[in-house]
Amino acid sequence: MPKYNKLVRDVIPQIITNTGKEFSSRILTDEEYILELKKKSFEELQEYVETTNKEDAIEELADLLEIIHALAEYHGSSIEEVELVRQKKAEKRGGFKEKIFLIEVED
Repeated sequence: MPKYNKLVRDVIPQIITNTGKEFSSRILTDEEYILELKKKSFEELQEYVETTNKEDAIEELADLLEIIHALAEYHGSSIEEVELVRQKKAEKRGGFKEKIFLIEVED
């Protein structure tokens, strides 16, 4: 039986059950949950980095966004609040649309 030992989406147990397979799982503590969400964010980011086409890239970005939603909720916030903070930072410091690559700054 393959071991996964990782956070999975909420419906995955039902999907496994529907295939007739047996599995084991448990509910994480809050401390374990935030740690696993952080690990999952790196996993999903790596999957995005490894994409080679638009369709796969969008799929992985959606997975990253799902993680961001869960992280915001864990911290007692919402994606809307995160978006407001993002907008304020963009107004103050800009975004990344200009593709500026900083080489060095004189002391």
